[in-house]
Amino acid sequence: MIATLTSSIVDAVQQVVGHGAVPLHEPKFAGHEWQYLKECLDSTFVSSVGQFVDRFEHELAVYTGAKHAVAVVNGTAALHVALRLAGVQANDEVLIPALTFVATANAVAYCGAIPHLIDSEERTLGVNPLALRDYLQTITEISDGQCINRLTGRVIRVLLPMHTFGHPVELDELLAVARDFHLTLIEDAAESLGSMYHGRHTGTFGLMGTLSFNGNKTITTGGGGAILTNDSELARQAKHLTTTAKVPHRWEYVHDQIGYNYRMPNLNAALGCAQLEQLPEFLGAKRHLFEQYQAAFRDVSGVQIIQEPKDCQSNYWLQTLMLEASVAHQRDEILAATNKAGLMTRPAWKLMHHLKPYQDCPKMNLPVAEGLEQRLINLPSSSGLILRKKTSTNQEPL
Repeated sequence: MIATLTSSIVDAVQQVVGHGAVPLHEPKFAGHEWQYLKECLDSTFVSSVGQFVDRFEHELAVYTGAKHAVAVVNGTAALHVALRLAGVQANDEVLIPALTFVATANAVAYCGAIPHLIDSEERTLGVNPLALRDYLQTITEISDGQCINRLTGRVIRVLLPMHTFGHPVELDELLAVARDFHLTLIEDAAESLGSMYHGRHTGTFGLMGTLSFNGNKTITTGGGGAILTNDSELARQAKHLTTTAKVPHRWEYVHDQIGYNYRMPNLNAALGCAQLEQLPEFLGAKRHLFEQYQAAFRDVSGVQIIQEPKDCQSNYWLQTLMLEASVAHQRDEILAATNKAGLMTRPAWKLMHHLKPYQDCPKMNLPVAEGLEQRLINLPSSSGLILRKKTSTNQEPL
């Protein structure tokens, strides 16, 4: 009997991760999590004040090479505050990829601004800088140092690329676009902790970058995020805004602007400190998992495993299968079969203009993003999967 593409994909995934129920991405707690959490509880400082918040911010800055890291409650909050600090105002436009998680668009909307959707490229899965440059040359003009969308009359304030599934975008080219069109570059690096672009950590190229430590990320604080920046004044403002804009005083409650209760609790930061210590191990396991998938799919025609861009180092947060256009119509069949077999897979997000809140947003032509939406499948990607397979092999035949 000739194997179908769907059965070949199921077999290839099981060859790597084994049989039984396999989640898409689960956290791994194998370090000092219990110790640090107990220390935090014993101290009674479990909210937004405590030694672990300061320690996590310092260690995160050291790891990424950023001058400052400001820890917050989640990645969306980090994006919201970063956009505010970049000067995004109501009725501004912010350039974001159509292919992204909805939090990118939501953070723009929180500022009263309008997401302006741009196309991706297949090599990085992120913003296509050449297509974006051509598009902006067609629809914008520079007036008084601002980029104006001639079609809407609105200011385009920020370029907000996202490193899809941990793969770095073409930052050099995008920085050039931002410079030439008078845009501020902010990186949505929610998925790319541990990813490097030409030897430098993502999230440190723009005016600011943002991270997420949700439960499904490479490391987790349960819920959490961070703002990275090399600008000391911006870091000071970020910390001030995310602590309800309270002016420091021993007892008085004075707030000098509208702020946000966005600071990361000490309890979450304690978990993050333990997780950050294990990050090199997690990244090594994810790279090994990528290599195992790449080998397993080598002889399966019509598909490929997404590999890190040239001269970059991806964290391989989510291992991703790309279908050739000729077999894209089988995507849902493949998703159904893998999940039926206990292998949790998922498609890429729906493009932003396919969601009701953003269906009327301005957008360029999106041929690549439209194609990727139908051709990408995320595979089980937990850092502990290789160990899991070895354990399963010892217990029962695969």
